[in-house]
Amino acid sequence: MNLGIKKIVLASFISLSILFLLSCEKEFDAVIDVQKPSYQVVSVAPKDSIIFNVEDSSLVIKIQFTQVSVVNSVSAEIISPAGKSFLEGSLILLDNGKSENGDQTANDKIFSNKIFMKSNDLNGNYDVKFYVNENSDKNKLAAWTTFRYRNGQSNSAPIISDALVEPDTVVATDTILILTSLRVSDGNGLNDISEVYFIVYRPDGSTSGNKVFLFDDGNLLQNGDQTAGDGIYSRIIFVNQTNAKGTYRFEFKAIDRGGLQSNIINYPVLIQ
Repeated sequence: MNLGIKKIVLASFISLSILFLLSCEKEFDAVIDVQKPSYQVVSVAPKDSIIFNVEDSSLVIKIQFTQVSVVNSVSAEIISPAGKSFLEGSLILLDNGKSENGDQTANDKIFSNKIFMKSNDLNGNYDVKFYVNENSDKNKLAAWTTFRYRNGQSNSAPIISDALVEPDTVVATDTILILTSLRVSDGNGLNDISEVYFIVYRPDGSTSGNKVFLFDDGNLLQNGDQTAGDGIYSRIIFVNQTNAKGTYRFEFKAIDRGGLQSNIINYPVLIQ
């Protein structure tokens, strides 16, 4: 990476001294909005673990309202474990009593429809957002649920290789950029990769245990990654004179959506 690019991206990169950031997971209640008196959400589905069934791969998405609710139309948006829309557009939920869309009784305030899961759909958590329309042009988020899907395929652990920290020996009299990268493969495909990261251990052996994530997004300026989707994950950090002197250990690892962990690669980095 030449000096010009380094100057452009310098402001975007994190310092090694603040790599140890706490990670957190958001938690959501199933019911988001029940404040309006015109409708009340009773329940949503699915919200359990789902395993692919070769004989019947259908899955009913449904939401139930109280009998006094006033609802014009209902739709659902499904987000895959990769954070992308699972369907092309929204899923319209119906209260028509027709079995083809998974609805048992017409006009019982239970709105339903079916989706069909496949054996090559991603393992992991799928978010379902339910939207209600009350005789207006605006859909309002009414509820949110999550189900975990297992596609029934044997799961292979990811494999990491070709770890790189460049440069891996620096004299930190000024701010210096460091490129980190890692090649990742998985027998279930790169879409099965959930996390690629390293953990930094200080010269005294201590660590916060926080993960520094690498990306395969083709964002050269922000992450140092040249080509999206090629299995090479990258991240640029920087060090300066405030960092403790000595040999750091970067512990690289990957995790797939089934929770399997890769092999571990330890890479020494000397800061003088």
